[in-house]
Amino acid sequence: MTTDESAQGINLDFGTRRFGAVNWLGLWTLYKKEVHRFIKVAFQTIFAPIISTLLFLLVFMGAWGARGTGILMENLTTGDVVEFAVTVFLPPGLIMMAIISNAFQNSSSTLIIAKVQGSIVDVLMPPLSAAELTIAIVAGAATRGLLVGFVTALTVAGFTWGDIQPIQHLWAIVYFSLMAAVLMGMIGAIAGMWAEKFDQLALITNFVITPLTFLSGTFYSMRSAWLPDFVLLFSQINPVFYLIDGFRYGFIGVSDASPLTGAVVILALNIVTGGITYYLFKTGYKLKA
Repeated sequence: MTTDESAQGINLDFGTRRFGAVNWLGLWTLYKKEVHRFIKVAFQTIFAPIISTLLFLLVFMGAWGARGTGILMENLTTGDVVEFAVTVFLPPGLIMMAIISNAFQNSSSTLIIAKVQGSIVDVLMPPLSAAELTIAIVAGAATRGLLVGFVTALTVAGFTWGDIQPIQHLWAIVYFSLMAAVLMGMIGAIAGMWAEKFDQLALITNFVITPLTFLSGTFYSMRSAWLPDFVLLFSQINPVFYLIDGFRYGFIGVSDASPLTGAVVILALNIVTGGITYYLFKTGYKLKA
């Protein structure tokens, strides 16, 4: 510190943050880095998931079309049983699947790759707080999830154009898609910090994320008569069920569970998961040597 700086009482001690309570420039830079990371390989990160989504749609369209029936759902408000065509029932679930998987993959892969390559120091050394790291990395993951979901929705609409119905509840579509992207971005960050190699990350994807997604009512109503009671019971503790059910409710106006209950459950889960993610970044869990 120079004599002039001492006279003016300026504190320039090493390690002192000099840009206010929030490092907006650093946060924005890290967010842009996360977005550019998946934009550079857009065919792999954005357009490739569309192929699997269309395969699911075409296979189930063919299977249910051969049966000549639609999917039955019970309207919780009126008690009436409503039948929906596969091309109406499936797309919301497939779109939500795309959001969930891609948000998770983005945040988990950015951390595990940085740890394996030894470049995690490039993220930890800049003057970014734990909250700023959490926000930037989760926001980047949510951006990818929502972008893939949007592109998937446009593509699916092209294959189901004749069966598209007016949106019933726009708030549910916006709320559950945003909350899903943020939630899975945080879960992906937690998984990326915990995993020390790609095999461990694949373990979470294959034995946790995928089963929860496929057993959440994506391809069938959770109140179908042929389902055993324990499946319905399991859905009540499956957060992905509330995400898909609430998101579908926004499109068709019918749900297997109360949308408000699902909204509260997901909000609470986001708060808890956000706290855990922040704490892990704060302590440098498996990030600092």
